[in-house]
Amino acid sequence: MARQTGIIRLKGTIGGVTFYKTADGHLAREKGGVDKNRIANDPAFQRTRENGAEFGRAGAGGKLVRKAIRLLLQNAKDKRVTSRLTQSLMRVIKTDPTNERGLRTIPDGEMALINGFEFNINGKLSTVMFAPYSPTLDRVAGTLDVEIPVFTPNASIDAPAGTTHFKIVSGLAEVDFENEEFVFDSQETAILPWDAQATALINLVSTVTANSTLPLLQVLGVSFYQEVNGDMYPLKNGAYNSLSLIGVDQV
Repeated sequence: MARQTGIIRLKGTIGGVTFYKTADGHLAREKGGVDKNRIANDPAFQRTRENGAEFGRAGAGGKLVRKAIRLLLQNAKDKRVTSRLTQSLMRVIKTDPTNERGLRTIPDGEMALINGFEFNINGKLSTVMFAPYSPTLDRVAGTLDVEIPVFTPNASIDAPAGTTHFKIVSGLAEVDFENEEFVFDSQETAILPWDAQATALINLVSTVTANSTLPLLQVLGVSFYQEVNGDMYPLKNGAYNSLSLIGVDQV
């Protein structure tokens, strides 16, 4: 892989060299590799096929998680969230003690490994929100209750320059990786002033299917706003917003 420099940046394939753009800039690589039919059938590539199957399973699982929490994720994600989540889910798959290599799954692995995953690496919840919070999951009732005691916003929320207001969001996702289905519910505070006035006690209660046996993912985040002439504008289109996976529960 080579990096393109100069004024003219190419895209496409010329003379066996492919030019393309990534988050790391404009790159180039020579076309090559093993024939795909050989990879699909040659016994020598059995490990490759197994790795490919599990990587595909991790990618599909990550897509399902992102789809489940899309309502909150669309305002709090970085450019690499897809690849980062896939890598994290690959680590989960590799802990599956039940299925053979190549057939290992996400729900049979140790999903606690993705607890604490930050969907926006540029605005980690742990470096943004210092107010304490207590999530209480009731699987029987299918509820997640996030309680946040009274706090002073400008002392407990590390807001980016230009912030005048903020909002706290919470959600609970019930994810069926096998059938690629989900149930999701989210709650949020009102848009609150980022000042020295203490908040009221906050309780955010999300609800999914009662007595579910599926993995339950709990998320919490903060969104920032700037008030201009009475209107609220998301600060820099959500680039500073945080969203973190604060709990993973498996049966």
